[in-house]
Amino acid sequence: MRHHDRNKKLGRVKRQRTALLRSLARSLILHEGITTTEGKAKALRPFVERLVTMSKNGSLSHTRTVAKRLDSAQASKKLSELAKRYEKRAGGYTRIVRLGRVGKRVGEMSRIEFVK
Repeated sequence: MRHHDRNKKLGRVKRQRTALLRSLARSLILHEGITTTEGKAKALRPFVERLVTMSKNGSLSHTRTVAKRLDSAQASKKLSELAKRYEKRAGGYTRIVRLGRVGKRVGEMSRIEFVK
């Protein structure tokens, strides 16, 4: 039985997976939308949604946690600006749009972006 299989492994060990999610989250926050594989987009969504929710709170503890998870001052600053945009919204800050197969790729591509 596969207990504790809620998160996708993405073919990587934990440290590589964490680094990948951080990198994707930074790109998503700075550019407000990125194109990636469907699996990575689905794994990225809850990671970013939690960061936006913490940033909305604005406490010192949450600000430090967001800065640590993103590991980028520029992305942290941009996320605090995005959090102001979603002040009245209770979750659902991102959307995933499926693009289908692009070129000769076997896997499906998706675009993950912030809701306006």
